[in-house]
Amino acid sequence: MKGWFFVRRYSFSETVAALAIVAGIVLSGSGDAEAAVDYNRDIRPILSDACFKCHGPDKNTREADLRLDTFAGAIADLGDYAAVVPGKPDESELLERLHSTDRKEVMPPPKTGRQLTDAEKALLRQWIKEGAKYDRHWSLVKVKKPKASGMKDAWIKNAIDAFILRRLKEERVSPSREADRVTLIRRLSFDLTGLPPTPAEVKAFVSDRSPKAYENIVARLLKSKHFGERLAQYWLDVVRFADSNGYHSDEARSVGPFRDYVIDAFNNNKRYDVFIREQLAGDLMKNAGVEQRVASGFNMLLQTTNEGGAQEKEYLAKYVADRVRNTSTIFLGLTMGCCECHDHKYDPFTAKDFYSMGAFFADIRERGRGNPPTFPVPARDQKERLAGIDKQIAALKVKAKVTTPEIAAAQGNWEVQISQKIKGGLRTDLVWVDDAKVPNGKKEGGWNYITKKQGPVYSGKQSRRQVASDLVQHFVIGARNKLTIGKGDVFFFYVWLDKQNPTQTVMLQINDGSWEHRAYWGADRIPFGRGNGPSHKRMGDLPTAGKWTRLEVKASDIGVRPGAKINGIAFTQYGGLVYWDKAGVNQSGSGLTDELVAILKKEKGKRTAAEASRLAAYYRSQTPRNKAIARQIESLKRQKTRLMKNQPRTLMTVSTKPRMIRVLPRGNWMDNSGAVVTPAIPETLGKLNVKGRATRLDLANWIASKDNPLTARTLVNRLWMLFYGSGLSSRLDDLGAQGDSPSHPELLDWLASEFVESGWNIKHIITIMVTSATYRQSSMANSILTERDPMNRLFARQGRWRLDAEMVRDNALAISGLLDRTIGGRSVKPYQPAGYWRHMNFPKRRWNADSGGNLYRRGLYTWWQRMFLHPSLAAFDAPSREESCVQRTRSNTPQQALALLNDPTYVEAARVFAVRIMDEGGKTFESKLNWAYLAATSRAASRAEVALLKPLYRLHRSQYKVDPAAAKALLAVGQKPAPAGIDAAELAAWTSVARVVLNLHETITRR
Repeated sequence: MKGWFFVRRYSFSETVAALAIVAGIVLSGSGDAEAAVDYNRDIRPILSDACFKCHGPDKNTREADLRLDTFAGAIADLGDYAAVVPGKPDESELLERLHSTDRKEVMPPPKTGRQLTDAEKALLRQWIKEGAKYDRHWSLVKVKKPKASGMKDAWIKNAIDAFILRRLKEERVSPSREADRVTLIRRLSFDLTGLPPTPAEVKAFVSDRSPKAYENIVARLLKSKHFGERLAQYWLDVVRFADSNGYHSDEARSVGPFRDYVIDAFNNNKRYDVFIREQLAGDLMKNAGVEQRVASGFNMLLQTTNEGGAQEKEYLAKYVADRVRNTSTIFLGLTMGCCECHDHKYDPFTAKDFYSMGAFFADIRERGRGNPPTFPVPARDQKERLAGIDKQIAALKVKAKVTTPEIAAAQGNWEVQISQKIKGGLRTDLVWVDDAKVPNGKKEGGWNYITKKQGPVYSGKQSRRQVASDLVQHFVIGARNKLTIGKGDVFFFYVWLDKQNPTQTVMLQINDGSWEHRAYWGADRIPFGRGNGPSHKRMGDLPTAGKWTRLEVKASDIGVRPGAKINGIAFTQYGGLVYWDKAGVNQSGSGLTDELVAILKKEKGKRTAAEASRLAAYYRSQTPRNKAIARQIESLKRQKTRLMKNQPRTLMTVSTKPRMIRVLPRGNWMDNSGAVVTPAIPETLGKLNVKGRATRLDLANWIASKDNPLTARTLVNRLWMLFYGSGLSSRLDDLGAQGDSPSHPELLDWLASEFVESGWNIKHIITIMVTSATYRQSSMANSILTERDPMNRLFARQGRWRLDAEMVRDNALAISGLLDRTIGGRSVKPYQPAGYWRHMNFPKRRWNADSGGNLYRRGLYTWWQRMFLHPSLAAFDAPSREESCVQRTRSNTPQQALALLNDPTYVEAARVFAVRIMDEGGKTFESKLNWAYLAATSRAASRAEVALLKPLYRLHRSQYKVDPAAAKALLAVGQKPAPAGIDAAELAAWTSVARVVLNLHETITRR
């Protein structure tokens, strides 16, 4: 025996079988059993599935010192033999071991349960015979745009069809006929908006015979505001969007604005390369605004924990791993998760690559334990209202700057008068508090007004009476008409001290952003401030009781500097009875700032343009017109403040100093022996040409580069899946060695190239996909296609599948007329079984269903609780979103039928639909049923369907007539009330029929 080596199977991919079938089709279809073997298409999948675990990239599990993932390793001298001898299959140990009948020598070993088929062995033999050529994995080769030949064929609509038809001709298979118009508009409506077309839309399209009728429908749907919702539904699966944090008690978190960002991005056709940058590094982008910071919440969509016993270091390691695993899946279509513990066993990625990628995210400010902070952002409607307020304020400010001849003349007179006051050194009192005149701010404490009949009043009609046994105060804070303090200004206030109940201390406090400006008279009984400085300045003894006394303190003595803006004042006493009256500031006769006084002292001809403008602006601000404008502006600002207080909050990325990242041997967060790494992309994919430490923005720029071979391929492959049922490469999450070679590699590269050349234009590439003849084909499979291509890898027909979970519900609500089509906003809670959340603890929670329109919002907005996903969503295969999900599974279970029949959402939808059937469907049972079918399936009911449903209707009508309580119970399901005066038995019977129609396979299937 010539030495030995082991080949063991890691996992059996179901796609290998499909590849073998396709490979067989390629060979048999061409009629040439010796057609050239393609390494990526034919050989790599076999070696990857059966050999690479033990003879692949991971040096830690490699056996017999043999590598089969590289040409050098495969032909290496193993003594007197080699695993592969190019051109000489009979001398290649690989083939000898594959054909051995000795259980100890045959490869793969029998215990793996994986034995190669004769077809696979034949492919390996032919490959070695042809020279055993190795190629770089197809997904890592730079994209080059192939030529779409044969465009003159009458069937072809665009380049997609050229590639599809070329392959069909090679396989001697014909494309399917074009689907009927009803099917086409339903298909387009579901694919592009996630909603069914209305009967009117169907009728209009069917009767439209213009040459561009189909293209016009596509254009209209792409412009629909619901297009963004349809694409967002898929993207939220991919980025694992959820309303809860996942780990431990799965606590709620606020992240709704990120969903709105995604919807808007698709509706506005944001460039995909920008979309990538904003999500990965929006916070690092130049001039990052609210939109970019909201987008950066992408980095925070991972699962986090608030468990008291959680280890900070462990969870920080988890968060790094999550971001690498999901970022590589989401944008690159790569599975790097294996590298958290060891070098990849199938792809050329190492553990060092994994942690170097993780280092890009080391700058994210976060804790290992504790929910990340959220930040306020304006909601969709708030954005519009805030923008409107800002526009009004800007217009008023412009208006305030306008100077009329009358204002200019009045300013001249004012300048003469005020200049005389300045020269005379006159001083005036500026009263801030008197009677009802109080700064326009927030009043606190007891403002106890009395009139002259009730006690002493110094000024006006009222004073303020305060009595206390110890400390008491009344004050105002947050004044919008602030006092501006000038040099030499003096604060004053008037007090009357009661003789019979004397106070021990009175204090005046001033706020200019701080309350540390205080003056007091009497005993030191008020514990505010320290020492005898500006924050606690003693001014002397109490004034004589039984008369009004004016108390004063220089602004400078309590630390208030010229130019300060006073927004609060407090009147404080310790014990006794005190009457307080007017208060304010005594200023120089002008009441102007030093700057304005200096300007006025100059002769007019010697003032600069800026000085003249400053003086004119001040005078205009004092005119009745501008004071009215100022009040309007203040009112608008208050509206803006109220709006901003009610803003929703969302997760955002905040950058900080990067923490150190090490390679964790075997993924062990407690092992500090691994090398320290800095941000870098996987070595096999190149290097970043940046100075200094690379950032998340550098990573995003590399991912979004037109030269990156993975990014465009990954997205167009997934878009293809959305519109054809499966990707050109069927493994959407893995374009690596364990993935599948594309069924149409040239088409995939053409689409990727076209996507980049178009400016990463998502709507452009979707338009090409859905206007092709390939897309327009019928989904009906004939016997030839069923036998030759059961998985539809040739795309000789369209796909058909059950609608996604959210769309099943949206469809029922739309048909019934209940659907609330509002775009964006917070997550909502439709009906959910009582007690479904009973096992949720820390804290205990209860599901409270929404009301009104929020109860009928699209499924996209349903509250997404990772551990307790809404049961109706779960029944129809929605993912928990704990990890990135690039393609949902689709099951067909009795539970789904039960949900459609019994979930209150569907029962209510059927009842409301029944009301419409009765009101709009005509007079006979047949006309009503036809109307119902047109609304739900876009076609009339067949004779057989009428024959089946008419007895059901009659049976239930008679049962509900004799059992009105049962009818009442059925009609009471849901919050939407039944119309007053309607025949309960009749409505209940039609509700039964409507439940059947909404439960039809055809109703919930995209064909």
